[in-house]
Amino acid sequence: MKLICYGVRKVEKDFFLKLNKFGYELTLVEELLNDKNIDLVEGHEAVMLRANCPANKENLNKMKKYGVKYLLTRTVGYNHIDLDVAKELGFEMARVPRYSPNAIGELAITFAMNLVRKGAYMVDRTRSKNFVVDEYMFSPEIRNLVVGVIGTGKIGFTTAKLFKGLGSKVLAYDIYENEEAKSILEYVTMDELVKNADIITLHCPYIKGKNDNLINDELISKMKDNIIIINTARGELQDVDAIIRGLESKKIGGYGTDVFSNEKEFFFKNMEGKEIDPTVEKLLSLYPRALVTPHIGSYTDEALTNMIEISYENLNDFIKGNDCENKL
Repeated sequence: MKLICYGVRKVEKDFFLKLNKFGYELTLVEELLNDKNIDLVEGHEAVMLRANCPANKENLNKMKKYGVKYLLTRTVGYNHIDLDVAKELGFEMARVPRYSPNAIGELAITFAMNLVRKGAYMVDRTRSKNFVVDEYMFSPEIRNLVVGVIGTGKIGFTTAKLFKGLGSKVLAYDIYENEEAKSILEYVTMDELVKNADIITLHCPYIKGKNDNLINDELISKMKDNIIIINTARGELQDVDAIIRGLESKKIGGYGTDVFSNEKEFFFKNMEGKEIDPTVEKLLSLYPRALVTPHIGSYTDEALTNMIEISYENLNDFIKGNDCENKL
C-alpha cells in the first residue's frame, strides 16, 4: 500500500517511519497539500492530510483521477475536507478523534503562567539589559486565582486537573457535565463563570451557527476587570476585534491564542515583511499582553504518536474490510 503524507515536518519523519508497523510504502512531503504538489499523489492509493491541507473539490477530483481510494486526516477536525464531494467520489475517509489531551492542556497552562507572571514582558526587558523591577511585574500566585474552564471533555478535564494541581479553584461550564470532573471542579452557569473567573480557558468544540464568536463584546463586558483569556480550541470561537477592544481598554489583562478562524492564510508560513489580516496584525502589536502561537497545541511527542498510530490503524481497517470506528 502506497501512502503519501502531507505536512510532515522534519522532526516528525522519524515518528512516521518507526511507527509504520503495517509496512506501508511511505512518501513523506514536508509541505502542506497545495495546488502545486497535488500531483505527487499519482501512484498512491492513500493520502494522509494535516490541518490546513485543502481537500477541496479540485484536489479531490485529482486524487480520484490518480486512483486514490483512502483519505485520512491526522486531526480531530475535518473542515479542510469537502465531505460532500469526497463522499460523492467514493473515498473511504477517517480522522483521529482524540490525541494526548495533555498536549493542549500544557499549552493552556503555559499561556496562563506567562500572562499571570508577565514572563514574556520580563524576558524582553532583561534581554535589552533592563533589570529594573516595575509595577507591571507584580503578580498574584496562580493558586490564589479562580480558573474557568469552558468545555470539559478529555482536553478540558485534563486542563482543569493541571490548574487544580497548581492550587487554583476551578469552575466549569459545559452543556454535558462530566461526572468524573465534579471531583475537582464546580459546574456553574456561563454567567457565573465569567463573573467569577480570573482566567478563562476555552476547550469546547466549534459548532457552526451555535457558538460562533463565543468570546465577544457582550461576554467580555460580564467578566472581571483584568481577565486573562486563553483559546487553544478553535479560532471561530473568538471575535478578535472584541478581544482587541478589551485589551486596549484594559478590561482584558492578557490574551493567549493558538488559533484563528482564517489561520490557513498565514500559519505555517514565514510572513516576515508581508501583510496579513490587519486585525491579526493589530492583535500581534499588543504583545506581550497578547500572546500568539501558530497552532502548535498538538505539537508534542505523545500527541504526534497518537495521531500517526491511529491514522495508520484507520487505513489498515479499510484495507482489511473491517469497520473503522473513526470513519467520516
